[in-house]
Amino acid sequence: MKIAIVGLSNSGKTTVFNALTRGTAETAAFTSGRFEPNLASVKVPDPRLDVLAEIYKPLKLTAAEVQYVDVNGFKGEEQGTELSAEILGYIGTADALLHVVRAFEDEKVPHPSGVVNPEADLAGIDFELIFSDLRIIERRLERLEKDLKKTSGQEKNIKIAEQDLLFRLKEALEEERPIRDLELSSQEEKLIRGYPLLSKKPVLVVLNIGEEQISSPPALEYDHSKSLVVPLSAKIEEELTQLEESDAREFMESLRIEEPARDRVIASTYALLGLISFLTVGEDEVRAWTIRQGAVAVEAGGVIHSDIERGFIRAEVVSFEDLVESGSMAGARKQGLLRLEGRQYVLQDGDISHFLFNV
Repeated sequence: MKIAIVGLSNSGKTTVFNALTRGTAETAAFTSGRFEPNLASVKVPDPRLDVLAEIYKPLKLTAAEVQYVDVNGFKGEEQGTELSAEILGYIGTADALLHVVRAFEDEKVPHPSGVVNPEADLAGIDFELIFSDLRIIERRLERLEKDLKKTSGQEKNIKIAEQDLLFRLKEALEEERPIRDLELSSQEEKLIRGYPLLSKKPVLVVLNIGEEQISSPPALEYDHSKSLVVPLSAKIEEELTQLEESDAREFMESLRIEEPARDRVIASTYALLGLISFLTVGEDEVRAWTIRQGAVAVEAGGVIHSDIERGFIRAEVVSFEDLVESGSMAGARKQGLLRLEGRQYVLQDGDISHFLFNV
């Protein structure tokens, strides 16, 4: 899973990146105009893995991972300027956007517009994403108009369907509505799958607050589909990552922070994207795998290896709680807790699965 961190310059997004990744990226790295994105992968916290490791003593323990890409800050000086190819290249392939919006006051860190206004900043970046999508769609429509004159039959019908869809998206964008607010059929989703449409991506809005705002963060309304708002103090969270565990815990308690930013943001991202984890166990490896909520057994097997999906026979499934209670897959089988499930079984979060297949 890849998450692109976006936001205005001086919003604190690189500080958020450091807080999430325990990184030490220079927060002024982008002021020179060079494009050097910060990249890091973070293991998804899952206490169940540690419990299973105690049971199986595996040679390898593998958590799911999230990759964060911290791109150059948007200047916010001119709305309607086209995003660079470099930025599109990094965030166009992301599964979701993490939009850092500034709510903290700090005279040493000037706001690009001179005034801290979270609602205006959020709307401004949304406009840039919408404008980027509008340019992509307009160029594609120009190309389609030429192609339709040279095609016929089924190929032409597909291009006409794509054209109709793009006109619909264009109309929404011109009304400054993000694409993620539209209801698209599976066929329509397929037609635009290859386009780096930024306003289509789910958005986790991180409201970057000051220390004095932690106990009572300001409200930020964001009434759009596939979006969530999470307040956190990036500066404080970054400091927490540099402390010893006991000191960090004491500091968090003093500020009434229940869990670190990484845990909160990853949990919010999973909820936003509709993701869950299933687990595989054994003496060689205990591992967590990420799948979409509602995925069936044959799809989950394909996440591990395409051969499993292709030659799927059945899945042996036991819940995490039942396996821990019985002590092993063999114990679960003996107690009648291990189930045999077919291709269309919908996996649940925490299911421990073993796939039988033949290719």
